Amino acid sequence: MNWFEAAFLGLIQGLTEFLPISSSAHLRIVGELLPNAQDPGAAFTAITQLGTETAVIVFFWRDIVRIIGAWCKALVGKIPHSDPDAKMGWLIIIGSIPIAVLGLLLEDYIDTNFRSLWIVATTLVVFGLILAIADHYGKQQRTLEKLTVKHGIFYGLAQAMALIPGVSRSGGTITAGLLMGYTREAAARYSFLLAIPAVYASGLYKLVKSFDEPGVYTLAQTGVATAVAFVVGFLIVGWFLKFVSNHSYSFFVWYRILLGLALFVALGLGWMAA
Repeated sequence: MNWFEAAFLGLIQGLTEFLPISSSAHLRIVGELLPNAQDPGAAFTAITQLGTETAVIVFFWRDIVRIIGAWCKALVGKIPHSDPDAKMGWLIIIGSIPIAVLGLLLEDYIDTNFRSLWIVATTLVVFGLILAIADHYGKQQRTLEKLTVKHGIFYGLAQAMALIPGVSRSGGTITAGLLMGYTREAAARYSFLLAIPAVYASGLYKLVKSFDEPGVYTLAQTGVATAVAFVVGFLIVGWFLKFVSNHSYSFFVWYRILLGLALFVALGLGWMAA
């Protein structure tokens, strides 16, 4: 049964990671609804995200190689730091600092208190409403070529809020981008690129710790979940970028709100334990 549950949770991770609906919230909720009825844990969540983030690397391979190459050339003075790709490299580094610092400082809370389903329900609704405001009122004129250091830091702070399940890493950064006037596609694209260092650092850190601190699922079962997440995530990322280029985020907003309210009801009636 654990093998089936792990694979199913990998499917959920792959389906939800890139959508602004919080994959960590879905793993937390679905874990309680499976036969074993338990939280798969922060470590399982972080490790399986390595699968979906590897899908991002494969999908954006050319962009990533170009950005890294330009950043290295700028570092040794072969091209100016103002080069768009070199600048993007620096902005990804700068934007990754907030989540790295806060992730280490708040690790104990991330593994315990923040995973309360009451908090998950609240963040799903509240940040769904903020996404709705950003999507409706954002000017959606800026492209990534106009990304500044100030905006990169703001993106990074928004990403750090996703340490709380229910906020959504992509949802938080996309919301920040829309509020700053970036187009839906630009906000989503930068969100995916910005997540790479943070997700890999977190996932590998939790993977190393899991050798001494076994979780709900074995490393082999978690590996299966990660592989499933990679395959499904790779299929989702391209579709999502095309979708947001021509549609608003209203569907995801309503989904977040309804899921959050349903979770409030389930918790209030005692159908689920927080």
